[in-house]
Amino acid sequence: MAGLEPLYAWARPAISRPQDALVCGIHWELIRHGYRCLGTGDQPGPDERKSELLPAGWEANKEVYTLRYKSTDDAHELLLKAIMVEDSMILNVMDRSSQKVADVTLAVADYINPEHLDDFHKVYKNTEELRTRITSGIIAPLGTPAGKARKEPESKEDVLWDENPLRLPPRQPMGTRAPPRPSPLSPFAVGGEDLDPFGGRSGGMIVDPLHSGVPQPSIDPSSGIPGRLPPGAVPPGARFDPFGPLGVGRPGPDPDHLPPPGYDDMFI
Repeated sequence: MAGLEPLYAWARPAISRPQDALVCGIHWELIRHGYRCLGTGDQPGPDERKSELLPAGWEANKEVYTLRYKSTDDAHELLLKAIMVEDSMILNVMDRSSQKVADVTLAVADYINPEHLDDFHKVYKNTEELRTRITSGIIAPLGTPAGKARKEPESKEDVLWDENPLRLPPRQPMGTRAPPRPSPLSPFAVGGEDLDPFGGRSGGMIVDPLHSGVPQPSIDPSSGIPGRLPPGAVPPGARFDPFGPLGVGRPGPDPDHLPPPGYDDMFI
Protein backbone atom coordinates (compact mmCIF):
# COMPACT_ATOMS: atom_id res chain seq x y z
CA MET A 1 0.00 0.00 0.00
CA ALA A 2 2.49 2.58 -1.25
CA GLY A 3 1.78 6.08 0.06
CA LEU A 4 -0.01 4.88 3.19
CA GLU A 5 3.15 4.98 5.29
CA PRO A 6 3.68 8.79 5.12
CA LEU A 7 -0.06 9.30 5.64
CA TYR A 8 -0.01 7.07 8.71
CA ALA A 9 3.04 8.88 10.08
CA TRP A 10 1.24 12.21 9.63
CA ALA A 11 -1.98 10.94 11.27
CA ARG A 12 -0.27 8.91 14.02
CA PRO A 13 -0.89 11.49 16.84
CA ALA A 14 -4.65 11.16 16.29
CA ILE A 15 -4.65 7.34 16.13
CA SER A 16 -5.49 5.90 19.52
CA ARG A 17 -7.68 2.90 18.69
CA PRO A 18 -7.56 0.08 16.11
CA GLN A 19 -10.54 1.48 14.24
CA ASP A 20 -8.65 4.74 13.73
CA ALA A 21 -5.90 2.84 11.89
CA LEU A 22 -8.50 1.00 9.79
CA VAL A 23 -10.20 4.25 8.75
CA CYS A 24 -6.80 5.61 7.78
CA GLY A 25 -6.24 2.58 5.51
CA ILE A 26 -9.71 2.85 3.97
CA HIS A 27 -9.15 6.56 3.35
CA TRP A 28 -5.95 5.85 1.44
CA GLU A 29 -7.65 3.25 -0.76
CA LEU A 30 -10.17 5.88 -1.84
CA ILE A 31 -7.31 8.27 -2.57
CA ARG A 32 -5.64 5.61 -4.73
CA HIS A 33 -8.78 5.21 -6.81
CA GLY A 34 -9.04 8.88 -7.74
CA TYR A 35 -10.96 10.42 -4.83
CA ARG A 36 -9.98 13.35 -2.62
CA CYS A 37 -11.29 14.17 0.83
CA LEU A 38 -13.40 17.32 1.30
CA GLY A 39 -13.97 17.24 5.05
CA THR A 40 -15.98 15.71 7.88
CA GLY A 41 -19.73 15.70 8.54
CA ASP A 42 -22.76 15.37 6.32
CA GLN A 43 -22.73 18.96 5.06
CA PRO A 44 -19.94 20.95 3.39
CA GLY A 45 -18.03 23.49 5.45
CA PRO A 46 -16.41 26.81 4.52
CA ASP A 47 -13.28 26.91 2.37
CA GLU A 48 -13.24 23.19 1.64
CA ARG A 49 -10.58 21.88 -0.74
CA LYS A 50 -9.77 18.47 -2.13
CA SER A 51 -6.96 16.86 -0.19
CA GLU A 52 -5.18 13.53 0.09
CA LEU A 53 -4.89 14.06 3.85
CA LEU A 54 -7.49 13.33 6.48
CA PRO A 55 -9.33 16.48 7.64
CA ALA A 56 -8.98 17.90 11.13
CA GLY A 57 -11.19 16.14 13.67
CA TRP A 58 -11.72 13.04 11.52
CA GLU A 59 -11.21 10.77 14.56
CA ALA A 60 -13.34 12.77 17.05
CA ASN A 61 -16.22 10.25 17.10
CA LYS A 62 -14.88 6.73 17.69
CA GLU A 63 -18.28 5.14 17.01
CA VAL A 64 -19.25 6.85 13.74
CA TYR A 65 -16.66 8.30 11.31
CA THR A 66 -18.21 10.61 8.72
CA LEU A 67 -16.12 11.73 5.75
CA ARG A 68 -16.94 13.25 2.36
CA TYR A 69 -14.99 12.67 -0.85
CA LYS A 70 -15.06 13.92 -4.41
CA SER A 71 -13.50 12.39 -7.48
CA THR A 72 -10.74 14.22 -9.30
CA ASP A 73 -13.03 14.58 -12.34
CA ASP A 74 -15.88 15.96 -10.15
CA ALA A 75 -18.22 13.22 -11.44
CA HIS A 76 -18.69 11.48 -8.06
CA GLU A 77 -19.22 12.82 -4.56
CA LEU A 78 -19.19 10.21 -1.79
CA LEU A 79 -20.51 10.35 1.75
CA LEU A 80 -18.71 7.73 3.84
CA LYS A 81 -19.94 6.61 7.24
CA ALA A 82 -17.87 4.04 9.15
CA ILE A 83 -20.03 2.69 11.99
CA MET A 84 -18.56 0.56 14.76
CA VAL A 85 -20.74 -2.38 15.86
CA GLU A 86 -18.91 -4.32 18.58
CA ASP A 87 -15.67 -5.52 16.90
CA SER A 88 -16.77 -4.86 13.32
CA MET A 89 -16.87 -1.74 11.17
CA ILE A 90 -19.80 -1.24 8.78
CA LEU A 91 -18.96 1.01 5.84
CA ASN A 92 -21.95 2.76 4.30
CA VAL A 93 -21.07 4.83 1.24
CA MET A 94 -23.50 6.87 -0.87
CA ASP A 95 -22.74 8.59 -4.15
CA ARG A 96 -24.69 11.83 -3.95
CA SER A 97 -24.50 12.29 -7.71
CA SER A 98 -26.20 9.01 -8.64
CA GLN A 99 -27.81 8.15 -5.27
CA LYS A 100 -26.16 4.73 -5.40
CA VAL A 101 -25.32 3.08 -2.08
CA ALA A 102 -22.66 0.46 -1.22
CA ASP A 103 -22.08 -1.39 2.05
CA VAL A 104 -19.09 -3.37 3.32
CA THR A 105 -18.59 -4.98 6.74
CA LEU A 106 -15.03 -5.45 8.02
CA ALA A 107 -13.79 -7.20 11.14
CA VAL A 108 -11.24 -4.79 12.61
CA ALA A 109 -9.07 -7.60 14.01
CA ASP A 110 -8.68 -9.10 10.51
CA TYR A 111 -6.70 -6.08 9.29
CA ILE A 112 -5.27 -4.28 12.35
CA ASN A 113 -2.82 -5.40 15.06
CA PRO A 114 -3.97 -3.30 18.07
CA GLU A 115 -0.74 -3.85 19.98
CA HIS A 116 1.36 -2.30 17.15
CA LEU A 117 -0.34 1.06 16.58
CA ASP A 118 3.05 2.76 16.97
CA ASP A 119 4.73 0.63 14.26
CA PHE A 120 3.43 1.12 10.75
CA HIS A 121 5.23 -1.99 9.48
CA LYS A 122 3.31 -4.19 11.93
CA VAL A 123 -0.01 -2.43 12.44
CA TYR A 124 -1.61 -3.58 9.15
CA LYS A 125 -2.19 -7.17 8.05
CA ASN A 126 -4.00 -8.80 5.14
CA THR A 127 -3.60 -5.59 3.18
CA GLU A 128 -4.28 -7.22 -0.20
CA GLU A 129 -7.56 -8.60 1.10
CA LEU A 130 -8.49 -5.17 2.44
CA ARG A 131 -7.78 -3.57 -0.91
CA THR A 132 -9.89 -6.19 -2.67
CA ARG A 133 -12.82 -5.67 -0.31
CA ILE A 134 -12.76 -1.90 -0.80
CA THR A 135 -12.42 -2.18 -4.58
CA SER A 136 -15.17 -4.78 -5.07
CA GLY A 137 -17.51 -3.48 -2.37
CA ILE A 138 -17.27 0.30 -2.87
CA ILE A 139 -15.29 1.39 -5.93
CA ALA A 140 -16.82 -1.04 -8.46
CA PRO A 141 -20.51 -0.53 -7.50
CA LEU A 142 -20.25 3.27 -7.36
CA GLY A 143 -18.02 3.76 -10.40
CA THR A 144 -14.36 4.48 -11.04
CA PRO A 145 -13.36 8.10 -11.72
CA ALA A 146 -12.54 8.81 -15.35
CA GLY A 147 -8.89 9.47 -14.58
CA LYS A 148 -8.50 5.89 -13.37
CA ALA A 149 -10.28 4.26 -16.30
CA ARG A 150 -8.34 1.99 -18.64
CA LYS A 151 -6.77 3.95 -21.47
CA GLU A 152 -7.71 3.11 -25.02
CA PRO A 153 -5.02 2.36 -27.63
CA GLU A 154 -3.56 5.59 -29.00
CA SER A 155 -3.90 4.50 -32.61
CA LYS A 156 -5.58 1.80 -34.65
CA GLU A 157 -2.18 0.25 -35.28
CA ASP A 158 -1.98 -0.68 -31.58
CA VAL A 159 -5.00 -2.98 -31.92
CA LEU A 160 -4.02 -6.59 -32.58
CA TRP A 161 -5.76 -8.65 -35.24
CA ASP A 162 -7.46 -10.81 -32.62
CA GLU A 163 -8.86 -7.76 -30.77
CA ASN A 164 -10.67 -6.19 -33.76
CA PRO A 165 -13.82 -8.12 -34.72
CA LEU A 166 -14.28 -6.08 -37.93
CA ARG A 167 -11.03 -7.16 -39.56
CA LEU A 168 -10.55 -10.44 -41.38
CA PRO A 169 -7.71 -12.61 -40.09
CA PRO A 170 -4.75 -13.24 -42.39
CA ARG A 171 -4.66 -16.51 -44.34
CA GLN A 172 -1.56 -17.56 -42.46
CA PRO A 173 0.13 -16.31 -39.28
CA MET A 174 1.67 -12.90 -39.75
CA GLY A 175 5.40 -13.02 -40.36
CA THR A 176 5.36 -16.56 -41.79
CA ARG A 177 5.50 -17.81 -45.37
CA ALA A 178 2.92 -20.05 -46.96
CA PRO A 179 3.98 -23.71 -47.21
CA PRO A 180 5.40 -24.64 -50.61
CA ARG A 181 3.07 -26.42 -53.01
CA PRO A 182 3.99 -30.02 -53.78
CA SER A 183 5.59 -30.67 -57.12
CA PRO A 184 3.18 -31.96 -59.82
CA LEU A 185 5.72 -34.65 -60.64
CA SER A 186 5.88 -35.96 -57.08
CA PRO A 187 4.27 -39.42 -56.75
CA PHE A 188 2.86 -38.41 -53.36
CA ALA A 189 0.90 -35.56 -54.96
CA VAL A 190 -1.41 -37.91 -56.86
CA GLY A 191 -4.89 -37.83 -55.42
CA GLY A 192 -4.20 -34.73 -53.34
CA GLU A 193 -6.70 -32.65 -55.27
CA ASP A 194 -9.43 -35.22 -54.64
CA LEU A 195 -8.69 -35.25 -50.90
CA ASP A 196 -8.45 -31.48 -50.61
CA PRO A 197 -10.11 -29.76 -53.62
CA PHE A 198 -9.49 -26.28 -52.19
CA GLY A 199 -5.94 -26.85 -51.05
CA GLY A 200 -4.30 -25.87 -54.31
CA ARG A 201 -2.66 -29.27 -54.74
CA SER A 202 -2.17 -31.15 -58.00
CA GLY A 203 -3.12 -34.69 -58.88
CA GLY A 204 -6.46 -36.42 -59.18
CA MET A 205 -8.37 -39.34 -60.63
CA ILE A 206 -8.40 -37.83 -64.13
CA VAL A 207 -5.06 -36.62 -65.44
CA ASP A 208 -5.17 -33.04 -66.65
CA PRO A 209 -2.68 -32.60 -69.48
CA LEU A 210 -2.36 -28.91 -68.63
CA HIS A 211 -0.83 -29.82 -65.25
CA SER A 212 2.05 -31.88 -66.54
CA GLY A 213 4.70 -29.78 -64.86
CA VAL A 214 5.51 -27.78 -68.02
CA PRO A 215 4.46 -24.10 -67.91
CA GLN A 216 1.49 -23.48 -70.21
CA PRO A 217 -0.16 -20.25 -71.35
CA SER A 218 -3.16 -19.35 -69.29
CA ILE A 219 -6.69 -19.96 -70.61
CA ASP A 220 -8.61 -16.92 -71.75
CA PRO A 221 -11.93 -16.96 -69.83
CA SER A 222 -13.44 -14.64 -72.45
CA SER A 223 -13.25 -17.27 -75.20
CA GLY A 224 -16.55 -17.82 -77.00
CA ILE A 225 -18.32 -14.62 -75.88
CA PRO A 226 -18.49 -11.15 -77.47
CA GLY A 227 -15.95 -8.79 -76.06
CA ARG A 228 -13.58 -9.67 -73.19
CA LEU A 229 -13.81 -9.87 -69.41
CA PRO A 230 -12.27 -6.91 -67.57
CA PRO A 231 -8.91 -7.44 -65.84
CA GLY A 232 -9.28 -9.13 -62.46
CA ALA A 233 -12.71 -10.60 -63.21
CA VAL A 234 -11.33 -14.07 -62.51
CA PRO A 235 -9.15 -14.21 -59.33
CA PRO A 236 -5.70 -15.79 -59.77
CA GLY A 237 -5.79 -19.54 -59.20
CA ALA A 238 -9.61 -19.76 -59.37
CA ARG A 239 -11.24 -22.90 -60.75
CA PHE A 240 -12.96 -21.31 -63.75
CA ASP A 241 -14.70 -22.88 -66.77
CA PRO A 242 -14.55 -20.77 -69.98
CA PHE A 243 -17.87 -19.55 -71.38
CA GLY A 244 -17.35 -21.15 -74.78
CA PRO A 245 -14.92 -23.11 -76.97
CA LEU A 246 -11.30 -22.32 -76.40
CA GLY A 247 -9.51 -20.02 -78.81
CA VAL A 248 -7.42 -21.08 -81.77
CA GLY A 249 -3.89 -22.14 -81.08
CA ARG A 250 -4.56 -23.58 -77.61
CA PRO A 251 -1.72 -25.97 -76.73
CA GLY A 252 -2.46 -29.49 -75.60
CA PRO A 253 -4.94 -32.14 -76.76
CA ASP A 254 -8.30 -31.55 -78.43
CA PRO A 255 -11.10 -30.51 -76.00
CA ASP A 256 -12.97 -33.70 -76.97
CA HIS A 257 -10.15 -36.04 -75.99
CA LEU A 258 -12.54 -37.70 -73.50
CA PRO A 259 -15.82 -38.14 -75.51
CA PRO A 260 -18.83 -39.72 -73.80
CA PRO A 261 -19.59 -43.41 -74.36
CA GLY A 262 -21.20 -44.10 -77.77
CA TYR A 263 -20.22 -40.69 -79.03
CA ASP A 264 -19.64 -41.99 -82.60
CA ASP A 265 -22.61 -44.41 -82.71
CA MET A 266 -24.85 -43.16 -85.50
CA PHE A 267 -27.83 -45.18 -84.20
CA ILE A 268 -28.02 -43.45 -80.80
